[in-house]
Amino acid sequence: MITVDDAYDLCRKTAHKHGANFSVGFRFLPRLKRRAVYAAYAFCRWADDIADEDDDLRLSGAPGAESIGMPFKDGRVVQAGSLCSRDQSRMENLDACRRELDACYEGRPSHPITIALADALQHFAIPKSAFLALIDGCRQDMVKTRYETFDELLHYCDLVASSISDISLAIFGYRTPAAIDHGRSLSTALQLTNVTRDVGDDLARNRVYLPQEELRRFGVTEQELFERRENHRLRSLIEFQIARAEEYFRAAEPLLKELAFDARFPTLLMGGVYATVLANLRKDPLMVIRKRFSLSRLQKVLVITTRLLRPHFV
Repeated sequence: MITVDDAYDLCRKTAHKHGANFSVGFRFLPRLKRRAVYAAYAFCRWADDIADEDDDLRLSGAPGAESIGMPFKDGRVVQAGSLCSRDQSRMENLDACRRELDACYEGRPSHPITIALADALQHFAIPKSAFLALIDGCRQDMVKTRYETFDELLHYCDLVASSISDISLAIFGYRTPAAIDHGRSLSTALQLTNVTRDVGDDLARNRVYLPQEELRRFGVTEQELFERRENHRLRSLIEFQIARAEEYFRAAEPLLKELAFDARFPTLLMGGVYATVLANLRKDPLMVIRKRFSLSRLQKVLVITTRLLRPHFV
């Protein structure tokens, strides 16, 4: 029998293992909010991993849960390999994820993640619509691999990032409705940072999130991207992406004063970690096609200390 504490512990491990940049800030939240954020993050990660998984999927646990040994409460297993194709199996698993979300909001959770999430819902009015938008974004990832314009990319950001902002604000607490727009600016900044940092990784999945019209504007072809050719045109394109993400960070600055006091520093750290990733990419923009950059433990400590002295995202 899985206890609520066991369920939260799984969510915490998932956040620390897979969301290292996010979890820096999570650790500074008070316990009730911290556990709720872990549960929400774990659910979002579960859905995202279904869309990104390269091997057969098993819905018997959270990301990595097979090694932890946390199946559905009643022992059910959905074996993806029995379906007709890999893509169909992913869709089926997202459908199952959606049904489990329904059960969670109806007070009938049967998965470790939703057991924790259902408990969090007793304390915070997290909108179900935000999780549904995230799932829609995961579905889009499975069928859409190119974005013609930045507006198209922004719509994707609304699904997979603004939804996270709405979830987070429901847990963090805020003073006025202005926080919603500022929160969405921050979530867009975080997602655009991911898009820029992960250019090389996404190529391995045949995904190009950089808008096609911007590739043409800077004279960069997809063939050059996939062949990972380093040149001044690609450098300029990546520098443009970095500068735009930083603009969204600046637009999000007023959020810090809108949040409940105990959520301000954790949010500052979350944004600060990602802004520091951008600052490092700015030093070597072409790094994004060579490797996936991540901050060291020391760099994260520096983010904490510098934000204590200067409370700004960028």
